[in-house]
Amino acid sequence: MKKVDIVVIGGGQAGLSTGYYLSAEQREFVVLDQSDKVGYSWSSRYDSLTLFTPRMYSSLPGLPLEGDPWGYPTKDEMAAYLKQYQEKFAIPIQLETEVTKLTYQLGSFLVTTNKGTWLAKQIVVAAGPFQTPFIPQIAHSLSSEVFQVHTKDYNNPGMLPQQGEVLVIGGGNSGAQIALEIAQKRTVYLSVGHDIQYLPYRFLGRSLFWWYERVGLLRKSPESWVGRRFVKKKDPLYGFELRNAISNGRVKLLARTTDMSDKLIFFADGSSLVAGTIIWATGFRSDYPWLQIPEIFNDKQMIIHERGTTSIPGLYFVGLPWQSSRGSSLIGWVHRDAKYISHMISQYGDHYAIEDYGYEDLSSHGS
Repeated sequence: MKKVDIVVIGGGQAGLSTGYYLSAEQREFVVLDQSDKVGYSWSSRYDSLTLFTPRMYSSLPGLPLEGDPWGYPTKDEMAAYLKQYQEKFAIPIQLETEVTKLTYQLGSFLVTTNKGTWLAKQIVVAAGPFQTPFIPQIAHSLSSEVFQVHTKDYNNPGMLPQQGEVLVIGGGNSGAQIALEIAQKRTVYLSVGHDIQYLPYRFLGRSLFWWYERVGLLRKSPESWVGRRFVKKKDPLYGFELRNAISNGRVKLLARTTDMSDKLIFFADGSSLVAGTIIWATGFRSDYPWLQIPEIFNDKQMIIHERGTTSIPGLYFVGLPWQSSRGSSLIGWVHRDAKYISHMISQYGDHYAIEDYGYEDLSSHGS
């Protein structure tokens, strides 16, 4: 068993940002990540993925993202950037380490992994808000001849069968990007259950995100008047490419998907479609089966917290949607919560003492 002051679970943007501030506070910590390389959460995404936030707002503290600050980075840029970030600031990270259980007892945390057990005074869960791909139960009614893939496992149009109609279900930015790239070669159908709100990339000659910063939109709390209005709204689509593709018929817009049977897909307006391929752009769901501290979950299995702090002394979160503001889960703004949590750890961490049971000391642990 290994002993360390702080374990950060998750080595993505939230975990690395937290590591940056913990290093600045000269805290003893280790970051655990189940991937085999830093940046995997980006490099594993579909080939054409491009962020809708400019490079100016797509970096972590202390290291700007190289390139045109008002251009839009690709997923491979982001993966390389996170690797560079971890190396530049020598953030101690142990890869290929999957947390299988986290428990709390007598003022200490026991972190069980596939590579041994850790005893920690404090924990920061930075594993990302959405870990598990969501596919509705109606998918089980489809014929095995229908090719199905979630955006998590989608790479490019070349992996899709050439026969049959292609249906993308889900109207977020990923669903729109994938539908557009497929539409370059063939007709694609897009099923959306809400009115799509389109926003321009730029307004009055400046990035929309420049304006967001100007008025503080992404720093509004969920309790604010603005936050209460936006917290339940669907995210907008940035750019008008999808709207144009729908207008010229390259993308066929369909109503919300309601049911499926064999190869037949039914929609809320009474229409139907025989599909050969379905791409599920239905997002992800929070899933913490390893987090065995029931006090921090509500009846909907959502985390109970106040700006990332929980009722369990020494247990924190970074990177949750609307953790403190709209920007909490975005790479360019996650640092605000990481800095706050790191401050909380330094301010109150010494209150959570653990007796020395003679476990391996990790004060010199580096990787």
